[in-house]
Formats: sequence, C-alpha cells, structure tokens
Amino acid sequence: MADKQISLPAKLINGGIAGLIGVTCVFPIDLAKTRLQNQQNGCRLYTSMSDCLIKTIRSEGYFGMYRGAAVNLTLVTPEKAIKLAANDFFRHHLSKDGKLTLLKEMLAGCGAGTCQVIVTTPMEMLKIQLQDAGRIAAQRKLMPEMVAAGTVETKSPTAMQLTRELFREKGIAGLYKGLGATLLRDVPFSIIYFPLFANLNNLGKRGVDGPAPFYVSFISGCLAGSTAAVAVNPVDVIKTRLQSLNRGSTEDTYSGVTDCIRENHA
Repeated sequence: MADKQISLPAKLINGGIAGLIGVTCVFPIDLAKTRLQNQQNGCRLYTSMSDCLIKTIRSEGYFGMYRGAAVNLTLVTPEKAIKLAANDFFRHHLSKDGKLTLLKEMLAGCGAGTCQVIVTTPMEMLKIQLQDAGRIAAQRKLMPEMVAAGTVETKSPTAMQLTRELFREKGIAGLYKGLGATLLRDVPFSIIYFPLFANLNNLGKRGVDGPAPFYVSFISGCLAGSTAAVAVNPVDVIKTRLQSLNRGSTEDTYSGVTDCIRENHA
C-alpha cells in the first residue's frame, strides 16, 4: 500500500537523484573495477583496487578517478527512470490484490533489467572505453617501452570523439557492442536485486502499512545490491572486456561472449 502513495514522477526524481549521488560517490571504485577487470597476464599494472587508485592519482591527478563520469552523470537519470518505471509497471500488472509471489517479483525484475539496457549498453560502452583509455595512458607513462614497441595508443579520446567514431564505423550498432553481455548481467542482477530488496525492506517496516525506517531501506539496498553484484560479477568481467578498447597489451578484440569466455578460460 505504501508504494501506491508515492507517485511515479516522485519515484523517478528520487531514483535520478539517488543515481547521481551514487555515481559521484562510487565512480572511483567503478573505475578501479574496470581497469582491474580489463588487465590481463601480459600487462598487469595494478595489484589491487587501492594500488589502482593510487597509481591513477599519481599519473592522472585526482580527477583522473572520474574519467568517463560525465557519461554516467548524463545518462544515469534516464537509466534509473526506465528501470524503476519498468519494475513498477510489471509489478502492477503481475500483482493480484496488491500481492506478488516471489516468482512474479523475479519476473518483474527480469522485465526491468531487460528494458534498462536500452540506455545502459551505450552508457557502459562509452564509460568503459573512456576508462580504458585512461589505463592505456597509464601504460604509456608507467611503461614507456610499450609505446616504442607500438603496443599502446598514444591518445585518449573524448566521449564525443568515441561516439562519432563508433557511428561512422558501425552505426548505431557500435554503441550497442556487448549488448548480449549487458543483458546477461543486468537481467539476473534485477531478478536478484528487486525481490531481495523488497523482502528485506518489508522485514523492517514499523507497521503493516507504514514505510520502513531509512536505515532499514539503506541496509536492505546495500545487502541486495552486494548480493546481486557478486552473483553477476563473472558476466560483468566479460562485458567489460568486450566493450574495452584493447585486450590488455594487444589490439585484438573478442568476437562475442563465448569467444571471450573461451579465451580467458584458456
């Protein structure tokens, strides 16, 4: 009943604001995650998240940790709007007398995860390529012999340059490289996250119809998000490597999800 008291526009505004705050707070961790996931045995610059962040600050300055953040800050609001609106839509149409079974909650999450990739895929594509360009720039400064050997690029493109290049070479499909891997990540994530959050949050409600305290919702969101993120992390690694500029120290690219799994398993 509490959900019906909050209008959809209010939910979208709340989701957009939360997304902007989330990007601002955790983007350096996301950048470290991307660079750690993309480096391979042939070229390992970083040993841990803290090592990656320290080297990023030393080579690129403090704002180097926010390389590619503008893309996320621009697109995170429509992404959250689609995700929340889709989840509400599917929950409403799947519910019976205002109640949902766990299976239907998971189906609603599945629908939300599927819809959000419309924005998530190009957003992640541009963000990861910008972050990866920073990794290559770090290689250039930390390992100058690789530049002489011609194994790294010598320029760091902007988001607009990347967008124009992708459109010119591959059309709209260029921005949706890694779509399959994004679906494989976001759909299971939403299937786990939304039902788990809803049920954990309901446990902390003060009354039958009253909202849960803020700290309960916060802890529920952290637990649900952490659980979902751990579950889909292997697919997230695959998505990162598919959407990055280079595979470690070479310019080869993967042909698809199965090729990426095969190459990394080998």
